Order: sequence, then C-alpha cells, then structure tokens
Amino acid sequence: MSASFQDWMKTIQAGMEQDLSSYLPAEDVVPTKLHAAMRYAVLDGGKRVRPLLVHAAGALSGADAQALSRAAAALEMIHAYSLVHDDMPCMDDDALRRGKPTVHVAYDEATALLVGDALQAQAFGVLAGVESVPPQRLVGMLRLLADAAGSAGMCGGQAIDLDSVGISLTLEQLERMHQLKTGALLRASVVLGAMAGKDLTDAELAALHDYSRAIGLAFQVVDDVLDATADSVTLGKTAGKDAADNKPTYVSILGLEPSIALAEKLRQDAHAALAPFGEQALRLRELADLIVQRKA
Repeated sequence: MSASFQDWMKTIQAGMEQDLSSYLPAEDVVPTKLHAAMRYAVLDGGKRVRPLLVHAAGALSGADAQALSRAAAALEMIHAYSLVHDDMPCMDDDALRRGKPTVHVAYDEATALLVGDALQAQAFGVLAGVESVPPQRLVGMLRLLADAAGSAGMCGGQAIDLDSVGISLTLEQLERMHQLKTGALLRASVVLGAMAGKDLTDAELAALHDYSRAIGLAFQVVDDVLDATADSVTLGKTAGKDAADNKPTYVSILGLEPSIALAEKLRQDAHAALAPFGEQALRLRELADLIVQRKA
C-alpha cells in the first residue's frame, strides 16, 4: 500500500469519527444512558471500511463531501447496530468487540437492544439529510440502504447464520449466507457512494456491482481465516469463536490454505472488475488489497 493511500485512509477515518460524533445525540441529552451507549457503540473503534468504500466510489461520480459524509455515516451506524445485536447473549454471546467490552456487558442487555434499534433509525435520518442529490435519487438511496440492512440483506444473512450452527452447509449455501450477512452492506457502500454523485452508465454500475460482490465475499473469507489463526488481542474480539460455536466457515469447509487462495482470487476479481474506470479506481483497488491482506 502506498504512503498516499495510508494518508488518504487516515484522513477519511478521522473525518468519519468527527462526522459520526456530530450526527449522534450528545451524552447529556435525555435519555442520557441510551445516548451514551450509542456513542460507545459507534465511536472510537473499527476500521471504517464501509465509509472508505463510500468515499472511494464517490470519487468516481464526483460526489460532494456532504453527501458522502452522510451516506458513510448511515452505513457505519447500521454496521455498528448489527455488531451490538450480534454480540448479545441471544445471538453470538460475545464479551469483546473492537478491543473493549461489548455494549450489553458495558451497560446491560436492554440498553444494547435499544442502542441497535436507535442506531438503525438514526442511520436513515442521517441519510435523508443529503441535500445535493435529486429527491428521486435520494429515495433510491434510502431504499438501497433498507434492502441491504433488512431480511433480503444483512438481517437475512444473520438469520441463516443462526440457523446454521452445527449444520453442514455446502459451499454455495455458505456463500449465499455471507453475501447477505456481510456482503450486502459492503455492496451498498460502493453503490451509495457512486449514487451520491453524477449518473454512471449501466456498464459502470455493473462493474461496481461485480467489484463489490468480490470484496464482500473476500471480507468474510478473510474473517474466517483470521478467526482461525489470529489471537483475541490482535482481532479486538474473541478469537476462535466460530469453531467453538460449531459454526460453518470457509476454513471448516475448504481448509485454511484453500481459503487463503480463494481470498486472493477474489482480490484479483475485484481488480479486474474495475478495468472500465482505469486509474480513477485506484482507491477501490487499494481497498480490495486492504480487505484481503489485513491482519485483523
């Protein structure tokens, strides 16, 4: 990764932290406990991969800063809410997230449940505040986020995941689950970033869909590899939990080395999909590299 990419990434991440803080209710606003827990769940943590994708895709369509800020923050709020709920005892029952106690541990289960509910609503309110796109397109952006977050996207993938504990899945079934659970929000990040600017051609939109499908799957493959190979301190969450919970993963189905090879193939597929954009898509290519080559 080039130094310029690292600088770009740090700039986006720092800006996202400030934007998220401004879009979230202050801790001293009633109900103070809920608002403090929302900020705890969202701020000071995470790689901000989805905002990075929003900004990189937005560069292809000339999107303005306000639209990208709000689209990125909305996606990050949906992502954070999903983590809060995923960590609860009724789901994955985890005590560690982003290197600190999960929300239901730091606060309580009822607060964690409400944090997720409130963050989901907050996300749509933030996205609805985009001012630079035509109303009809903004409605399409809101619909896209709803589809990516709902039963046809992230929540649907989580439901399949919960129903798959202790069950042998085919590779095709596992891919379907993760294209929903992890891939849907990553795809939405790319497409929302692109939609925040000028119209793209059908061929360009198809290329972005191919790219986002490849990185969405690659992200989960690498997650499975890291869960099997890294420690909890490195990951910032409990390592080895998938195996302990008898959950199907790419490593359990394919093996470790074939999973690593699959992630590399998906990285190459992502690069190939961006060919129509040339050097304009440099940041998206670098993000594909980051997703596959990350160590945590």
